Amino acid sequence: MASVAPGGVVIVGRRELKSLEEAGSLRGSLSVEEQVSLISGCSSLQEAVEGAMHIQECVPENLELKKEIFAQLDRIVDDSVVLSSSSSCLLPSKLFTGLAHVKQCLVAHPVNPPYYIPLVELVPHPETAPATVERTHALMRKIGQCPVRLQKEVDGFALNRLQYAVISEAWRLVEEGVMSPADLDLVMSEGLGTRYAFIGPLETMHLNAEGMLNYCDRYVEGIKRVLKTFGPIPEFSRDTVEKANQAMCMKVPDDPEHLAARRQWRDECLMRLSKLKRQMQPQ
Repeated sequence: MASVAPGGVVIVGRRELKSLEEAGSLRGSLSVEEQVSLISGCSSLQEAVEGAMHIQECVPENLELKKEIFAQLDRIVDDSVVLSSSSSCLLPSKLFTGLAHVKQCLVAHPVNPPYYIPLVELVPHPETAPATVERTHALMRKIGQCPVRLQKEVDGFALNRLQYAVISEAWRLVEEGVMSPADLDLVMSEGLGTRYAFIGPLETMHLNAEGMLNYCDRYVEGIKRVLKTFGPIPEFSRDTVEKANQAMCMKVPDDPEHLAARRQWRDECLMRLSKLKRQMQPQ
């Protein structure tokens, strides 16, 4: 795989890898120092990707910038290299159309922070070769990620479509005065999120009755009734933004120091959960 990293990133990476090693969560068979020694920086794109078999683009979420990078890579690589983007929402048809090596291109969207949340969404361009998807799927599994395949591109991919649906209804419940922002978050962190940490919504349906068929027979009419009350997409009015911000800042002030500390706490929680999930999942 190709990797480009300035010196500062190497220092931060060593510190984070060391904490993972101390927690018994370091992946792979190499030590921290052996892993860090494989990271190097350079100013030439051609030099950076020399000898690579998989190139993972991770530049900011800017369509024109990403297209420029892939246009350059398209002129450099041969027919054996997978060209992959970490984009969270830009469609492959926007990123790769017109490239000579389009059959080797796909989006492989990791979830932040990817070391603790292993999901990777694999989204093909309409012309992506099936072998490209299969090869990337195998690579992601080998390095400890959990890849899922989208059979075709769709705006927002899968994860963000589900996330935005939750955000939409969460916002509506706060905006309409049904719940406070603090209680709304508890519905997820102490309710749905706890359950969904191990099983998804479809398996939840399956287990909450005598199988999926029985669940749908019993609950579908009620689901449809509630869904009809959801209404239009929220406007995210400034008044509700201020209300939500005030509630969030009471819990976590939005200065850099408090936010960084909370993110560190979040990552420690995710690391422990990831370790538990590995222990609980059948081999």
